Amino acid sequence: MPTPYRRIRNRLTSSVYLGTGTYFVTTSIRGERQPFLRPQIVESCLSTLSQQSQKHGFTVRVYCFMPDHLHLLLLGEEKSDLIAFMRDFKQASAFRCNALLSWQGPFWQKSYYDHVLRSTDDLPPIHRYILENPVREGLVDNPEAYPFSGSLDTDVAAG
Repeated sequence: MPTPYRRIRNRLTSSVYLGTGTYFVTTSIRGERQPFLRPQIVESCLSTLSQQSQKHGFTVRVYCFMPDHLHLLLLGEEKSDLIAFMRDFKQASAFRCNALLSWQGPFWQKSYYDHVLRSTDDLPPIHRYILENPVREGLVDNPEAYPFSGSLDTDVAAG
């Protein structure tokens, strides 16, 4: 008798995503669509990102809205819960963006990719990786020219 199909878990135990921690997250748009080429869609998602990060106790160290996906470098506080944050962010942003675009159905792909960083030594290379993504994709010649990336962390934005 064949063994029933069992989905491989793409998450670590939930306790890893609670409290202080540093996370590199990538989440993608569902289908072949590229909504983040439109400034008003990025602005809407950025507003939602700011609201939800404050609500869930995350600092958005770096973000980059690529045409069809989003990269985030997040720093969690004691009360933070990455799974709840991503659920709420994706739900709220999808509702707003679908309304702006007059789209039907899911906005985001199911789930997301995450990397739990074990050391603050990992921050500079991931920070660079995120900001240089538009250059690697041929969208701009230098990271500073890309309008849809930055930081919601006042320490990073000021420095």
